[in-house]
Amino acid sequence: MKKKKKSFPKKSALLLTASALLLIGSTVGSTRAALTYYSENYSAQIEMQNIGVSLLENGDVVSSQDFTSKNQKEVKDGELLTGLLGKDEKFAPGKKYKEELSVQNSGNIDTFVRVILTKSWQNKEGKKNTTLSPDLIELNFLTANGWVVADQQTTDERTVLYYTKAVKAGDTTPALSDTLRIDPKIATDVEKTVKDNTITYTYKYGNYTFHIDAEVDAVQTHNAKDAIKSAWGVDVNVSDDETTMSLQ
Repeated sequence: MKKKKKSFPKKSALLLTASALLLIGSTVGSTRAALTYYSENYSAQIEMQNIGVSLLENGDVVSSQDFTSKNQKEVKDGELLTGLLGKDEKFAPGKKYKEELSVQNSGNIDTFVRVILTKSWQNKEGKKNTTLSPDLIELNFLTANGWVVADQQTTDERTVLYYTKAVKAGDTTPALSDTLRIDPKIATDVEKTVKDNTITYTYKYGNYTFHIDAEVDAVQTHNAKDAIKSAWGVDVNVSDDETTMSLQ
């Protein structure tokens, strides 16, 4: 008798993009953010309505993707970094700003979750700049609370994190980060111009924007080892009760 092949939902995912204009000495009005989403088709074995995922910033839901009983996608669109600066506060490279990112299981089955964060720079024309290092955009990751950084999948530009505990329906993970900081050495690169015996110094990267893309994925805990391999293409170890996982 031929063994029936298992099928699994690929993933419930949302893609969130945040950008902030790096104007040295700028006001809060220079901070902006935009959100975009995408989703993938699910197999017939698990209905889409069972899986939902939300991204929280400093305790507030900024974006979510869920499904109604009729398998209709419901997306909550919000803005990131709106509370980055206080009233009339100027952006300061080197200062640590509160940026606590966490994931909520907004579906009705237990799931494992993964987050992929991608950092980049763009010039004033909106073109990606590859000479500025993404390392200048510093998110402080917290890995003593169940989150783990997948070193073999991580580059200077991209960080991949897995939460190693199953997230029950309605529960929220601990924060995977707590602060955001731009390395102050970006403000030391100045250009000198001389005109009519007047010397002017301007910041070389004064009109650049830094970008953080956050991709959040969730898969069900049932048959988690095979489901994670199918959805994420990675090999993991899963406990017998399917409440914890670890990377191989």
